[in-house]
Amino acid sequence: MDTEKSPSTSSTFQVLDKKQVEDDRSDVQSSLENLFEEGSVDPVYEAKALLLNRAVQEIGMGKYQWYLFIVAGFGWFADSVWPLLSGLILAPVVSEFQFQGPFLSLAINAGLLVGAVFWSLGCDIWGRRWSFNLTLLIAGVFGLSAGGSLNFVALASLLAVVGVGVGGNMPVDSAVFLDFVPGSSQYLLTVLSIWWAIGQLFVNLIAWPLIANFSCSPTAAPGTCTRSENMGWRYLLFTLGGVTLILWALRFFLFHLEESPRFLVGLGRDEEAVAVLHRVAAFNGRTCSLTVDQLVEAGELATEKAGISREETKTRHVLSKSSTYSIDHIKALFRTRKMAYSTSLLIILWGVIGLASTLYNNFLPFLLASRGAQFGDSSYFITYRNQVILSVLGIPGALLAGWAVEQPYVGRKGTLAISAGK
Repeated sequence: MDTEKSPSTSSTFQVLDKKQVEDDRSDVQSSLENLFEEGSVDPVYEAKALLLNRAVQEIGMGKYQWYLFIVAGFGWFADSVWPLLSGLILAPVVSEFQFQGPFLSLAINAGLLVGAVFWSLGCDIWGRRWSFNLTLLIAGVFGLSAGGSLNFVALASLLAVVGVGVGGNMPVDSAVFLDFVPGSSQYLLTVLSIWWAIGQLFVNLIAWPLIANFSCSPTAAPGTCTRSENMGWRYLLFTLGGVTLILWALRFFLFHLEESPRFLVGLGRDEEAVAVLHRVAAFNGRTCSLTVDQLVEAGELATEKAGISREETKTRHVLSKSSTYSIDHIKALFRTRKMAYSTSLLIILWGVIGLASTLYNNFLPFLLASRGAQFGDSSYFITYRNQVILSVLGIPGALLAGWAVEQPYVGRKGTLAISAGK
C-alpha cells in the first residue's frame, strides 16, 4: 500500500488508501442512520465516537481493562463505606455529643449531592483523569481528619467534605470504565458493583469489633459518655481514612489512567485520542488499526450530511468550549423529547433508590438494636454482628445481576424490574 505522511499527525500515523477510505465512509454513513435519535448528539462527535467504539472493540478485553476494573472498583468501594458510615457511628456519636441524629446523615448526604454534580460535570470540562484521581484523595484526607473531631459541628463539616469527594466516584469511575471496555464486555459494569458489596462487608467487619469493644454502653445516661470511653467510632474513621488513602495511592502511583478518547475527540483533539488507543493496545499486546485520517474522514462525512460549514468545524468543541460550568452541560440531556423523557425517568429512579438506600443504611443499626432489645440483647456486639450477616448477602447478588443482564429472556430491563420488586 502506498502511503504518505499526514500533515496534521506525527509520523507514526499513515493515511489509508482510497478504497479503504471509501469503505469507512460507507460504513459510517450506514451506521449513523439508526445509532442515535436524530438531533440528540452532535453529528460530528457521533460519527467519530462510532469509530472509537469499533477501535475499543478491536483492542478487546485485555490487561488494561482488567486493571481498570480493579482501580475503578476502588471508587465503588468508597461510595459504599462512607455513606454507610454515618449509620454505623450514629449511636456512639450521639451518646458522646448529644445531638439530633438525622443531622449527621444530612451533612454527609449534602456533600454527596454536591460531589455528584461537581465531579460529573467536571468530567466534561477538564477531563476524566483529574476527577478520577482527586475524589479518593479528598475522601481519605478529610475522613482521616474527621476521626479527631472535638464536637458535632466539626464532625459533620468534615464528613460533608468527605461526601463531596465520595459523591463523584460512581459516576466518574463508571464513565471511565465504559470509555475503555469493548461493547461485548460492558456487562462488567454491573459486576463492578461487587466492589460496593465488598465495601459494605469490609466496613461492617471493621465496625463490629471497634464499636462493640471501644464504645460507651448503649444504655449509658446522657452526659456520662466521655471521649476516652468512646473511641470506637474514631478508630473506625481513622481506619477507613487510611484505607481510602492507600487505595488512592495504588491507583495514582501504580496505574496510569489514559484520558478518555471520547473526551479528547469532543474537544477536537483527534490525534491525542488515537494515540491513547494505540498505547492501550500496545499495553495489551495488541494492535489498533484506527488512524487520525479515519476520524477526519468520518467527521467530514458527518459535516457534509449535517450541513455544517468547514469554518465552524475547525472551532467546534462538543464537550467544553472553556474550563467553566455552563447550563449547556445540562441542556444537552434534554435536547430532544425522547432524551428529556429518558433523563427525567433516570433521575426519578436514582432518586427513589437514593432515598431507600439512605433510609436503610442510616437506620438499620438503630433498628437492629431496638429489635434486639425486645429479645433482651441490644448490645453493640449483636447489632453489628447482624450487620455483617446482612452485608455478606450482597456479594452473590452483584454476581447474579452481572449474569442476569446478559440473559436473553431477562436482560437489563428484567434484572432492574426483579431487583426493584424485591
